[in-house]
Amino acid sequence: MPARIIEPNTTPFAKIAIDPVTLDIIENALRNARIEMDATLVRTAMSPGIREQGDAFPLISDPAGKMIVGQFGSFIDGFLKQYDGTIEDGDMIFLSDPYSCGGAVSHSNDWLVLLPVFKDGRLLAYTAMFGHQSDIGGSVPGSMPIGASSIFEEGVRIPPVKIWKKGEYNEDLMKLVMHQTRKPDWCQADLNALIASCRVAARRVIEMAERFGDDVYVSATQELLARNHRAMKALLAMAVAEEPVSFEDYICDDGKGYGPYKIRCTMWREGDKVVLDFEGTDPQSAASINFFLNENMFKMFFGIYMIMVFDPQILFNDGFYDLIEVRIPQGSLLKPHFPAALSGRTHALGRIFDILGGLLGQKTPEFLNAAGFSSSPHLFYSGWDSREDGTRDWFQLFQIGFGGIPGRPLGDGPDGHSLWPGFTNVPNEFLERYFPLRIERYSTAPDSGGAGLHRGGNGIHMTYRFLADGEIAIHDDRWFVPPWGVNGGHPGARAKKVLERADGSQTIVGNKVESVAVKAGDLLHFITWGGGGWGDPLARDPELVGLEIRQGLVTPEGARAYGVVVDGAGVVDAAATAALRAEMAASRGELPLFDYGPGIDALRANCEAETGLPAPIQPVWANAYTMREAAE
Repeated sequence: MPARIIEPNTTPFAKIAIDPVTLDIIENALRNARIEMDATLVRTAMSPGIREQGDAFPLISDPAGKMIVGQFGSFIDGFLKQYDGTIEDGDMIFLSDPYSCGGAVSHSNDWLVLLPVFKDGRLLAYTAMFGHQSDIGGSVPGSMPIGASSIFEEGVRIPPVKIWKKGEYNEDLMKLVMHQTRKPDWCQADLNALIASCRVAARRVIEMAERFGDDVYVSATQELLARNHRAMKALLAMAVAEEPVSFEDYICDDGKGYGPYKIRCTMWREGDKVVLDFEGTDPQSAASINFFLNENMFKMFFGIYMIMVFDPQILFNDGFYDLIEVRIPQGSLLKPHFPAALSGRTHALGRIFDILGGLLGQKTPEFLNAAGFSSSPHLFYSGWDSREDGTRDWFQLFQIGFGGIPGRPLGDGPDGHSLWPGFTNVPNEFLERYFPLRIERYSTAPDSGGAGLHRGGNGIHMTYRFLADGEIAIHDDRWFVPPWGVNGGHPGARAKKVLERADGSQTIVGNKVESVAVKAGDLLHFITWGGGGWGDPLARDPELVGLEIRQGLVTPEGARAYGVVVDGAGVVDAAATAALRAEMAASRGELPLFDYGPGIDALRANCEAETGLPAPIQPVWANAYTMREAAE
């Protein structure tokens, strides 16, 4: 049963014609309110994941729950359809369980606060914010167990409940939830920050309605949605063909030794509507790499990708959703059956963006992006830190790392940049001040970006020296299947993690590992993947390659992928470069639209020699319904 909205005033909002100046004022006021939500959050949260990295996503919607401004698309629709309860003035909803809201949040670490905004007895808007909690209990510190086989191992699951009911705070509920976490101080502060952000935005919405009138404000939000609809309709007609195109990519492994896992999507247009069908995606995993992909969330991914590539000036909102139809097979990696584990869904989430690039660029190769969004590398470090007075403090780090952004039509991919534009790195000074570790290296990994006319962004080489005994866990991908290049560009380099013990011995560790014991003095070399290259590497300016050698972004050996010959100082030998490029051009065939590297079979055969790790074992399913039948 869908949610029941209780409105003492049932008078519908009148539709008012909005002049361009008023619309512009309200649009920018909403944008500023969304920025104010972020500012409130970072000033009041405590965990480094939210306070320092910005792993939280704000939203302001219309009365129907459609996002007007925000960052991650509307998750309100999934909630409203599945919430069997009332929504009244003075309520505030709190939830984290993906299965109770149709994947509106995609793993239990994301705590969502939803505030209905009432004015004079009518529902005027919703404000919402969700953020990643650093720990919610469960079997491992950080609550993202790689080896989990069900969501019950991943910490506290919160169904939609009222944290505030008709203005009254549910303190007992909060005590119960905080009792499940290893870091209740962080969780309580972060939750309060989410609440405060929603209330700030609600005040701004009320102020706008008081200034312009309720009917004008609501009519303006509908025009902003309609404007987005018109713009997206034109973009879709230009970029998406009626003839189906397909693309597939892989998650390297599941942390249990099996992989790779295929994600496949086919796209075509029927009139004004675009269909995206994930038929052919592998069945769900027995590990935690499943991604419960909400259809509206994927529409958001698709829309924001379209806008960023084709017309960044368009205000991103939910106005275009009826132009997209998303089909996701039940029981697949992207629509697993309850109670499949979900905590490692970040890899599939990142891979969705690579797949979108591969789909949209086939009709318009000049707009094609290489691969490289790909994943969101995580490091967990926890243990007991001894004080001078003999007492011990529990420490627990959750940090998001960055890889290389793909080469693009308009230029090189940024080096060591975030998957999400709003994310920032945790400052090294913060890490060293609050955790028993020292950062001994923070640099890009030379040559990790794929060669091309536009180079793929380099990954990051970060070296941690642990100053206290503890345990680490690593969540990353793109160590087996490299990020592909496009339009003749080369694939990016793969990720690598090396644990160097205090005695000097080194071990290559997997990119999905947990409960790895470390001692004081040990080093971890955390190296992320590079982005794929864009365009013919032999067309890149040799002097630019020489400059990047001097900057440490490319090595003299790596310059040969561009057909560039340099001396030890990075000075280009023009004659030798011209000769080498002529030789390379004559010996190669037609430049491929996609360069995936050697292929899965060759990657598997050469895996241990190239990566130091055994190749993942190909998962086998009896049939696509096995998981569903087991669940039933």
